[in-house]
Amino acid sequence: MAAAFTCPGQGSQTVGMGKALADAFAPARAVFEEVDSALGEKLSATMWDGPAEKLQLTENAQPALMAVSVALVKVLEAEAGLDLARDAKFVAGHSLGEYSALACAGAFSVSDTACLLRTRGSAMQKAVPVGEGAMAALIGLSFEDAVSVAKEAAQGQVCQAANDNGGGQVVLSGAKAAIDRAVEIAKAKGAKRAMLLPVSAPFHCAMMQPAADVMADALSKVKVVAPKVPVVANVRAAPLTDPKEIVQALVEQVTGTVRWRECVSYMAGAGVTTFYEVGAGKVLTGLAKRIADGATGIAIGTPDDIAAFKAARG
Repeated sequence: MAAAFTCPGQGSQTVGMGKALADAFAPARAVFEEVDSALGEKLSATMWDGPAEKLQLTENAQPALMAVSVALVKVLEAEAGLDLARDAKFVAGHSLGEYSALACAGAFSVSDTACLLRTRGSAMQKAVPVGEGAMAALIGLSFEDAVSVAKEAAQGQVCQAANDNGGGQVVLSGAKAAIDRAVEIAKAKGAKRAMLLPVSAPFHCAMMQPAADVMADALSKVKVVAPKVPVVANVRAAPLTDPKEIVQALVEQVTGTVRWRECVSYMAGAGVTTFYEVGAGKVLTGLAKRIADGATGIAIGTPDDIAAFKAARG
């Protein structure tokens, strides 16, 4: 039974996440302390006590979500004998979750990953003035139909597919006026739902090029080693182990489409039958079940989930 370990992206953050892990397990506490130290602030306090508005800030949410995913893997290694090199065929993550997956697989240190995600979150926030960009979720259209909606709505402005999430869900990103047009066009083309998302910037589109430039510079300054498990990269929907290719894919990911449906399909086609989502929330677990016929999706985010994983392994 082949397994993949996946890490969630932005939107899964909630105040209190990771607190029960830190209370119960020393390896989790060590991860949160390392992240706090790397960032020079108590991000863990914001994660556990809020306020929610502060945790939602992109520059906080991204390293916070990574910290929870890595903490969970460290606890699974210590408590349940998990060995990713032996027990996982692939790792993958949705958007920022790709950094989490790479940290779990040893490609980056936890400290470097925290700093990279702080930089990424800040750069993405600053790339486009507030109000000039937007994102919308289209439900019930194929990816191809969503792409044609984006083309029709662009009218000379940026409007492109940001996330192909699977299960009939595609997210568009771009200039506010173009995204507004896309919502109306999608409804006319038969989308079950088409709605603006409450996000602070138009992620994963060409308007993010300034952030991509910042990340190319930041990534050039950190040590990257081959992960112990191949990472299925968002923009390639294919496995990578070469550090240079991993870095290039991370830079491309800032302005490129998160091809999550294809990533999951690739892993399923390569024999993965169980998808473990390590981190906050259960978004990827639901998507895996919808994308890959017969796949088992298991979310691991609490001490109880860790106990269940341990028990299942006998």
